[in-house]
Amino acid sequence: MKNINLTPRIFLSAVILSLGLIIAAVPKNTTTPFKLTAQQILEELKSGTQYLEADAIAKMIIEKDPVLRLIDVRPQSEFEKFSLPGAINIPLDNLLAPEFQEVLNQGLMTNVLYANGSTRANEAWMLVRQLGYENNYVLQGGLNHWFETVMNPAAPAATQSDDEIAKYDFRRGASQALGGGALVSAAGNSTDKSGGVPKPKPQGKKKGVKGGCS
Repeated sequence: MKNINLTPRIFLSAVILSLGLIIAAVPKNTTTPFKLTAQQILEELKSGTQYLEADAIAKMIIEKDPVLRLIDVRPQSEFEKFSLPGAINIPLDNLLAPEFQEVLNQGLMTNVLYANGSTRANEAWMLVRQLGYENNYVLQGGLNHWFETVMNPAAPAATQSDDEIAKYDFRRGASQALGGGALVSAAGNSTDKSGGVPKPKPQGKKKGVKGGCS
């Protein structure tokens, strides 16, 4: 009997299940027709183009890039304890609320969705991507990876490449610039210590939106 690779089918089933659970939690009057199929979403997921690396996001925050908008998709209670600098909070369960449509469906900003890990942010990305929204990305690894790489970088061995040493030097500087291992609370107070970025795709003239990284 020939071996059959079921990984893509299992992955697609997981994508559909995740989307179904999200939609079920959203009030019916806030849902809109999907523009992309689950198969199209699967292809984008497999390419990994939705991810932005922590180093790139750190650079944008430090440089106060006006295009960056960080969107925390965790519950409000978690967001109020700590968040990335300048982030706004749109909990996953409220993602399709009418008041957030112009934030997520726009062509002016580079939206970066994040949570503690990648799963919740990926679910948010899958949902808005199926609606046809662009310029939305996912912080690779989420806050857990952010702590490990940007806020608390491990010193490289002397035998590592110059590129790795340069990466560490950048992360050490970024950590100091961003509070030396501390996230920033929603109120702007420090709390527990613990590549390139795509520019927005032109989508015609849009009304300005609030929030961002200023």
